[in-house]
Amino acid sequence: MKMKMFTSLIVLFLLFFCHVSMASLEKKETQNQNQNQSQRTTYIIYMAKSEMPASFEHHTHWYESSLKSVSDSVEMLYSYNNVIHGFSARLTQEEAESLEKLPGTLAVLPELKYELHTTRTPEFLGLDRSADLFPESNSESEVIIGVLDTGVWPESKSFDDTGLGPVPSTWKGACETGTNFTTANCNRKLIGARYFARGYEATLGPIDESKESKSPRDDDGHGTHTASTAAGSVVEGASLFGYASGTARGMATRARVAVYKVCWIGGCFSSDILMAMEKAIDDNVNVLSMSLGGGMSDYYKDSVAIGAFAAMEKGILISCSAGNAGPSSFSLSNVAPWITTVGAGTLDRDFPAYVSLGNGQNYSGVSLYKGNTLPSKLSPFVYAGNVSNATNGNLCMMGTLTPEKVAGKIVLCDRGVNARVQKGDVVKAAGGLGMVLSNTAANGEELVADAHLIPATAVGQKSGDAIKKYLFSDPNPTATILFEGTKVGIEPSPVVAAFSSRGPNSITPKILKPDLIAPGVNILAGWSGAVGPTGLSTDTRRAAFNIISGTSMSCPHVSGLAALLKGAHPEWSPAAIRSALMTTAYVAYKNGQKLQDIATGKASTPFDHGAGHVDPVSALNPGLVYDLTADDYLGFLCALNYTESQINSLARRKFTCDSNKKYSVTDLNYPSFAVNIDTTQSSGSSVFKYSRTLTNVGSPGTYKVSISSPGPGVKISVEPPVLSFTQVNEKKSYTVTFTVSSMPPSTNSFARLEWSDEKHIVGSPIAIAWN
Repeated sequence: MKMKMFTSLIVLFLLFFCHVSMASLEKKETQNQNQNQSQRTTYIIYMAKSEMPASFEHHTHWYESSLKSVSDSVEMLYSYNNVIHGFSARLTQEEAESLEKLPGTLAVLPELKYELHTTRTPEFLGLDRSADLFPESNSESEVIIGVLDTGVWPESKSFDDTGLGPVPSTWKGACETGTNFTTANCNRKLIGARYFARGYEATLGPIDESKESKSPRDDDGHGTHTASTAAGSVVEGASLFGYASGTARGMATRARVAVYKVCWIGGCFSSDILMAMEKAIDDNVNVLSMSLGGGMSDYYKDSVAIGAFAAMEKGILISCSAGNAGPSSFSLSNVAPWITTVGAGTLDRDFPAYVSLGNGQNYSGVSLYKGNTLPSKLSPFVYAGNVSNATNGNLCMMGTLTPEKVAGKIVLCDRGVNARVQKGDVVKAAGGLGMVLSNTAANGEELVADAHLIPATAVGQKSGDAIKKYLFSDPNPTATILFEGTKVGIEPSPVVAAFSSRGPNSITPKILKPDLIAPGVNILAGWSGAVGPTGLSTDTRRAAFNIISGTSMSCPHVSGLAALLKGAHPEWSPAAIRSALMTTAYVAYKNGQKLQDIATGKASTPFDHGAGHVDPVSALNPGLVYDLTADDYLGFLCALNYTESQINSLARRKFTCDSNKKYSVTDLNYPSFAVNIDTTQSSGSSVFKYSRTLTNVGSPGTYKVSISSPGPGVKISVEPPVLSFTQVNEKKSYTVTFTVSSMPPSTNSFARLEWSDEKHIVGSPIAIAWN
């Protein structure tokens, strides 16, 4: 009996031990899985589709099998077929390394995060005078512009489809439903709307639908602004609180819009961007507009460049913002030569608001403030740095101002770090009456107008310094702000915006970027009904239109103009359209003076403005174009000494550089010239040869070359100096030789090459940089 009880106890003990061991094992396994999950990041996996084993019926089965071979628990985020051959998934570093070793894997690259680059324009560009040049033809209404951004506010009048015919038969897209968005929100203008969030949610967790719509709806405003700039319908009586009042319209008013929401509160993730480009290609868009960027990477690592290559092969023009990191050199993003890279210039319109001081001095600034004005008498005036206990109190950051010292006063804040409009909100919260926002050296004299929540104006650095001198010297400083509304006819205009990112091109210095500039300062366009014009949560105002600035605004101008050219010349390639826009761009004002750079107050250079400021009327009839094919770009990649797998990941097919052929970056048929001289490797004079081919897209003609002087140390010659064309699509080649003396000048040199038949001028910028 005792023996039986002892045996039972042993069995119970063993069962208990097994149960505890299994539970602890399961707990440990769960912990490991959770730990693994937290260690996972999103990777984009590039596969050589040509190497898929015959045992797989479809490439997605092969991708799934490859993924399962490194982990049972990983699920695919997206499978791609157009933009790349491959997929995206959340992986640990070890899993990524294992996957990279599998047969058929070209590359496994971590996902990148991208950021957004943030009325009167048609008149300024001459489109109002050119109804006969841009007739309201059916061809323009057949053009579809795809916009990758924060979505769309479909109720905006900018997307009214009155007068538009049926949706183009080429359209293969969809109008997706989701939070606050149904298929009824699309129409014959806004023909498609999709959203992409798997990559975003995999990294940052589920979208909080109480803060933003998990749908194509735009709760931010940026996407509505860019889409309506590119192709918004004509809206009479548009304004922002009475500022910039008039008729608002996009560049291509009859083109169709397809929106792809890829940007959320926490940013825009490359797995989502790639999938949106994948769908846009399937949907048959003609132009892709992307006002976003993510730093500087080699082309085979940059998702925007990779997706753009595939789109270009399908005949889609890709317009991207250059970035808002100017005026620093080497600050550009989106520099791949198959992308049209757009910088920003000003309009001839301003919104003056003056600071009037107690000493009788007045200083001009800009503002979009609309509300109760300041008292008629002068008010006490203080410098933020003197009414704060924080070391950076001069910046008027949240919680840094002392209410007892601010109440009832106008406060001068320095620009920088936090949002300009937020500074005014901080002054308001501390009891301040108004704000003067002073530029520092970083922004110089560039003035960007904002719809402040408090009476406020922004002044340039020189005015700011003079105002501070008064503040620091007068024992009882006083001031007021006078708002003057909207003024047009401002000269000089355009000038290059200080924030507009600059060259040289840090990835390929021998390709000049940006390509051109377009209006990007104080642009009026459609806005979201979910947010105020400042974007601040404290801003309860709502406006159908907003005025904002950035290369985000200049990019859709070019996207819309490209759509106009595509409508007029359906047979033109993306490279031909880009060439037409570049070679007809202008670099001087009507008085002959060169375009100015607001950052320096001096003449701007091709590193600032590229080929110049866009001129759409001239671009319609450029005479000659520099055309390019996908194979030309592949030859360019060979010239960069890219490996076979790096080229294959971009080309999505097997492409081998010909070992018998000499590839050269200088032979890429680009409409501009960048000569990059390494002074450490050259002694004596150096000779650089660039070859180009021009295609006639106009009437027969004989073109003669002219070159402006690049200054001492450089000689430029062209052979042959005359090109004669007898028929359309005829091609003629020429060679430019740059002979550079051994002693480099103290600064970069710039010149311009022009071909003319006395009817057309086909211009190309030249930038010569010494490193």
